[in-house]
Formats: sequence, C-alpha cells, structure tokens
Amino acid sequence: DVALVATARGTNRLADRYPEVPFVPLDVTDAAQVRQVLAQEQPTHVIHTAAMTQVDDCELNQADCWTQNVTAVEHLATACADLGIHLTHLSTDFIFNGKEGPLAEEAEPDPISHYGASKLAAERVVQATPGLRWAIARTVLVYGTLHGGGRSNIVLWVRDSLRKGQKIKVVTDQWRTPTLAEDLAEGCWLLARQSAQGVYHISGYELLTPFEMAEQVADFFGLDRTLLERADSATFTQVGRRPARTGFLIEKAERELGFQPRSFAEGIALLAYQTAQG
Repeated sequence: DVALVATARGTNRLADRYPEVPFVPLDVTDAAQVRQVLAQEQPTHVIHTAAMTQVDDCELNQADCWTQNVTAVEHLATACADLGIHLTHLSTDFIFNGKEGPLAEEAEPDPISHYGASKLAAERVVQATPGLRWAIARTVLVYGTLHGGGRSNIVLWVRDSLRKGQKIKVVTDQWRTPTLAEDLAEGCWLLARQSAQGVYHISGYELLTPFEMAEQVADFFGLDRTLLERADSATFTQVGRRPARTGFLIEKAERELGFQPRSFAEGIALLAYQTAQG
C-alpha cells in the first residue's frame, strides 16, 4: 500500500479534485520548515517537482530563481539524507545547449539560460549530497490538462487559439520530445517505487517541432490548419535563450524502469477525453 501526502506553498489548490489526499503546506525555501515537515510526516520517498520554470522570469529575477531552484534543493537534499529518505528530483532538457538532440543521460550539460544553469546546479547538489539516495528525472515540454490554476501548454494554447479563430505563429526551428503529464508522473512513480539511483530521461519518444505538434492538435480537434503560421525562433523577442534541438533518448528508462510513454497523438486524445469529462 502507498500513502500519499501532497505539499505546496500556500493553500491546497487541488482539494476539490483530490479530497482523499492529505495536504501539508510547505515552503521548500525554508530549511527549518522542510526538516519539520519531513520529520513529522516520515515519508520513505519524496518526489520534488516544484521550481521556477518561466525562462524569461528566471533571466530577469535571477536571485529568486536561484533560491527556488537551487537553495530549496539544498534544503531538501540535506534533510532527506539525514532522515534516510529517497529523493526523486525533477530536471529539464534546458540544461543542454541545443546543438544536438535527442540526447542520452550521459550527454554533457551546457546551459544557455539562467533557468538552465539553475537546474543544472540543482542536479549537482543532489548528486553531491553525502548519504543521499537519489534519482533525477529529466523531462521535456510537458503538456496535459490544467487544474488549480496551472500554466497552459502547447496543446491547450493551440487548441484554444484555433477555436477562437486566432492566427498563431509557431516555431519550426526547435525540436522537442513532448511529454504527457501522466507519463511524467508514471516515470516519477517508477523511480520512487524502485528507489532508483541515477539520472533518467523521462519524456515522450517522438522528436517534433512545435509547428508539427500544432498541426497534430489542429487535425485531432478538426480545427483550421491555415491559422497556423510558420515562424523561426528569431521572430520572438525573448530575454532567456531557448536551446534549439533537445529531446531525449529514453531507452534507459524503458529498459530499467519499464517506462512506456504514449505517442503524442495518444496524449492529445487522452487530454481531450479528460477535458470533456471536466
């Protein structure tokens, strides 16, 4: 049997959807609170997904980014090591420079944004914490349904824009392996359940451009493809640089964990079903 405890800074935004899951407020940037909550709840495993992930915000607010993405991980890693708790830490393809892809776990990190640099620093904190049992789950371009005020994603953005008849520019010179949120959750669960040790790439398996993703979304929902306008990334004014070509090779996770992600088409279909159900 598995007992879950959810944590977040502030109030529980998912209480109506998951009333059976206990919730404990936790600010992971507060070292004393981290230790207090972990000692109180006595988990065997922690899955850490919180982070400041908006690339431009991280570039403009570098101190806040470092506090949330690195300092918080220092607190968690130290407390987990001291209390004998296995830590699964979520990371990103943005630790790479985007010159090559898809990438295996052994590829050399070379971040080109402050967000990427902070996430790489967090990985190194996890790996260097004495006595810590850990796994790092790197992922790519997550999409899924929204609950409790979460951020939008490429599938919902394309669907909602085209439903309104809006023309949208979508880049053709970036490549990713888009990841369904449920597949990422399953990958994290597999890592925790097996108390895995090491770095694992947990993502979808299809290397696609955002424009190719948008075409699939338009086709699935029966929307007008002509509203999609091809663009290159130089068209957009963005403070933080994005790697051009990432995406992951996931053979290690498939082989060692039994990880089996859905195709992008299957992910869109599941999202559509879930949103129709409310």
